[in-house]
Amino acid sequence: MKNKKAASKLEDYATRERNLKSYIKTFTDIKRANIVELNDPYGPPINESEYEGIVVSQETYETALRINEIRVNKSFKPLVIIVIPIIKDKNNIKISSTSIRENLI
Repeated sequence: MKNKKAASKLEDYATRERNLKSYIKTFTDIKRANIVELNDPYGPPINESEYEGIVVSQETYETALRINEIRVNKSFKPLVIIVIPIIKDKNNIKISSTSIRENLI
């Protein structure tokens, strides 16, 4: 996270996890979700068979496909992949966490 643009404006993991849990609770039972801190592009699903799905952006969809390739090679079931679309502003520019942190939006 140190290498991200405007990294000084990033909240720590505990704060982001707490906020995410609060958001998830607004529409489903939090017990249905497993929030995992990622320290590499693939995360635990390449080594743990019990994962069922993954939520990715359009930009990280290819990584999700690679995760499924690795899982299948290990005889794990492939993950259900849910792709979140890119959202653009009124000028048709992608809204990203970086642009938000840099106060460009």
